[in-house]
Amino acid sequence: MDFLALDFENANVQDISACEIVIAVVRNYKIVESKSWLIRPPRMQFNAFNSKLHGIKESDVKDERNFQELWTELKLYFTDELLIAHNAAFDMQVLRSLLLYYRINFKPMPFTCSFTLSKKVWKNELEKYGLRTMTKYFGIQLDHHRAESDAMACAEISSKAFREYQVSIPEEIESKLHLVLGSVAQEKLIQPRNKYLQLPAKFPTRKYRKHWK
Repeated sequence: MDFLALDFENANVQDISACEIVIAVVRNYKIVESKSWLIRPPRMQFNAFNSKLHGIKESDVKDERNFQELWTELKLYFTDELLIAHNAAFDMQVLRSLLLYYRINFKPMPFTCSFTLSKKVWKNELEKYGLRTMTKYFGIQLDHHRAESDAMACAEISSKAFREYQVSIPEEIESKLHLVLGSVAQEKLIQPRNKYLQLPAKFPTRKYRKHWK
């Protein structure tokens, strides 16, 4: 199974405030390359809480490239890849927001979430599926909220999940795990979902509700 695990760290609560990205390239279930880049956000506004978590300050990125300047290098890794992150909704929203902010054209990128994979594969063995829980369960070293450590852990957990169900190509995520891939697209961000998730029942219109009484 081949895929690209990634992790963003942000300067503040804004989606476009990414100050670091790390990728882990997985080929045949094994990490073959990892790489990190510091990013100069559009606005140099660092939240003290965020900096305490990931250790990155304004002074660390003031001379770094912005995301638009980095994308020429980054896109070589992202082309025709399945993307995976832990709690992927955050990272994929950051990715899409940056691409849109800098008006970078891009094709839809399929993705899934290692949290969702973990919950699907080990639902009978664990009650929580955060990175701390999963890395402790598998004995994987983790320096949480350090992007490189988070991305590597995501890659290892995802590989274990795919091996467990003998998933060797992205198409088998749906056929074997019954999880539909999400998509990072210019039009919108489509989240991954359970293929057989029951749809909520529709409420009756107001004129029929009186019959409930």
